[in-house]
Amino acid sequence: MADVFVRSYPTPEYNKKEILRYAGVRGDAPELDGVLSDCMREAKDRLIYKVCYAEFPITRCGGVLELGFLSVSSKSLQKNLEGCDKIILFAATVGIDIDRLIARYSVTAPSKALMFQAIGAERIEALCDMFCDEMSMGRTLRPRFSAGYGDLPIEAQRDIFRALDCPRKIGLTLNESLLMSPTKSVTAIVGIKEDKI
Repeated sequence: MADVFVRSYPTPEYNKKEILRYAGVRGDAPELDGVLSDCMREAKDRLIYKVCYAEFPITRCGGVLELGFLSVSSKSLQKNLEGCDKIILFAATVGIDIDRLIARYSVTAPSKALMFQAIGAERIEALCDMFCDEMSMGRTLRPRFSAGYGDLPIEAQRDIFRALDCPRKIGLTLNESLLMSPTKSVTAIVGIKEDKI
């Protein structure tokens, strides 16, 4: 098995427009500025930004992709990894506290719960972008590809969690229904294309 590395990141810059988009708000919504600012302030010091990852070589045999931790027949993943010799497999999370805030406010203030949902979605995307930007130095990365997307079965999550040892490395767990906890987490495969000099 490949070596698994862990990285912690500083807080990525917030994108209020993206948060509002995740909350389902179209156009300007000045009436939500106060709620959003309050929620961002409350969430700020409670979030973590952690990633664990490993690199694996790709071998192809007919329609089967051998990724070092998983053998899979997935046309959509095969297309995504065209021209790549290696992948980065990673798991990222912003921690459990955002789930606690969502649960608490879903009872007392549903509008705040919705805003925390949106903040969590924007935060995990910002973390994944930060990680991929860092990993792309001197090479080109393909778009992230997650289990359950296209024809890559969601059951591949078990192989991903085994390969990265997610519970021990970053406190990310997978239940019998293949749901992750904390919920604001992502696992993904990213193809690497070495840049020609």
